[in-house]
Amino acid sequence: MISCIIVDDEKPARDELAYLLSSINDIKVVGEAENGIQAIRKAIEEKPQLVFLDVNMPGINGIDVAKELTALEPKPLIVFITAYDSYALSAFEVSAFDYLLKPVSEERLGNSLDRIRSLISSRETQVLD
Repeated sequence: MISCIIVDDEKPARDELAYLLSSINDIKVVGEAENGIQAIRKAIEEKPQLVFLDVNMPGINGIDVAKELTALEPKPLIVFITAYDSYALSAFEVSAFDYLLKPVSEERLGNSLDRIRSLISSRETQVLD
């Protein structure tokens, strides 16, 4: 089971992603946050393997949240979900795993999750070796 949190300042966006994820058997949403401060707190509390993170939020934006999350152990994978393609370079500079544009299609989300599963599986295999 892959644990994740959803971070977006817009509740309808959080709800839509939670709905898409609810039909995926091996993904568990363990929390939601509506701003950067909540996101950091929730990530510290829940230690999710994956964070779905909006970029453009009031206060601390998603890029700055991602910088903070990279200090956590274990470090969560970060998938940015945003309406703005202009932040993509900044997102990958802070080690984003993926960058999805809203509205997120089920196919694009599924492709990203397939890659995430492969990475997590290979990490777990390395730990066992």
